[in-house]
Amino acid sequence: MIYKILRAPENAAFEAAGETAGAPIDLADGYIHFSTADQVAETAAKHFAGEDGLVLLAVAADGLGDALKWEPSRGGALFPHLYRRLFRSDILWSRPLPLVDGRHAFPEPLA
Repeated sequence: MIYKILRAPENAAFEAAGETAGAPIDLADGYIHFSTADQVAETAAKHFAGEDGLVLLAVAADGLGDALKWEPSRGGALFPHLYRRLFRSDILWSRPLPLVDGRHAFPEPLA
């Protein structure tokens, strides 16, 4: 399982269109950034600090085929990057990612 964090307007656009090329950073980098369960809290803290109204999307990595590449990023760790649009049919589940006492509250357990 891999995870994507979207801001509420990005998620609303994704829901309306049924697909997305990602957030502005994804468009700039040419792929959609994902995180593993072990990486996603740090991703939230680093790139979404203090932001409320986020949505966490869960995707089965195996279902993305060759378009998913594992590439070094923060500290040399391998991160999943999707080199195609993300479709609503790729999403296993989505949950709000509320801000509680200044930190994002993730659903438990993440697998």
